[in-house]
Amino acid sequence: MTFEIHAISPAVLERARADAARSGGPGFARMVATGGEPLRCCLRDAEAGEELLLFTYEPPLPASPYREVGAVFAHAATCAGPDPSGAASGEHPAGWRGRPQVLRAYDERGWIHPNTRVHDGSDPDGALAAVFDDPAVVQVHSRNVAYGCFMFVATRSSR
Repeated sequence: MTFEIHAISPAVLERARADAARSGGPGFARMVATGGEPLRCCLRDAEAGEELLLFTYEPPLPASPYREVGAVFAHAATCAGPDPSGAASGEHPAGWRGRPQVLRAYDERGWIHPNTRVHDGSDPDGALAAVFDDPAVVQVHSRNVAYGCFMFVATRSSR
């Protein structure tokens, strides 16, 4: 089973950065990283001293009762995005290997599928493949175990 890993799209990130610059309202916070904040723009943890934006984000799903909005970290300025030799090519983000995650499976309606599971981080690619073993699963959202926040989306590979 092959799958593709997707960070938050550059267009969504640029819109969030522009909206934060314009309004600076309660849906946005600028900060300096202490280190370890999970960056959804480049799928790695922040290093201490990096300029960050914390903003509200709604992960991609069809209209359904399971749509959620939550807080995510990204670089405050445009970055290079995920390492193209890793996450963008269908591998779990290297910097997040070993991190326990919830793999929340969704069907084509955008409803949570029963193949959702928690994995311990030891074999994240195998865990994702096991979730996708059910053909009704069309996408998987990786989520932080402790906070429940969105990390990335995985979809079936078209390759």
